[in-house]
Amino acid sequence: MRLGKAARLRLRREFLAVQERGRKHPAGAYLLLTLDNDRGQPRLGVTVSSRVGDAVTRNRVKRWVREAFRATAARLPPVDLVVIARSSAPGAGLEAARRALAALAGGATR
Repeated sequence: MRLGKAARLRLRREFLAVQERGRKHPAGAYLLLTLDNDRGQPRLGVTVSSRVGDAVTRNRVKRWVREAFRATAARLPPVDLVVIARSSAPGAGLEAARRALAALAGGATR
């Protein structure tokens, strides 16, 4: 299932706003940045640099993060969320992405 346009950060300025004014939440293989929004639902942006691995690896990590977001989006408050994958993300697997977003959904967003 796809992540709809309304649930994604799509513009560079949206990513930059979260990175400049957002709160940092370190979560193992990921760094989560959150910024409250007024849209009534959480939105996701994913950043995976070339230091994480080749294109196949980077796309796999992005798929893991999107899957974890789909599973926890209903429990998240209305925030813009940027997930930055660290170089250890490929070895951590899908479960690390799920744990990171579940911890955020557990009340650590504000």
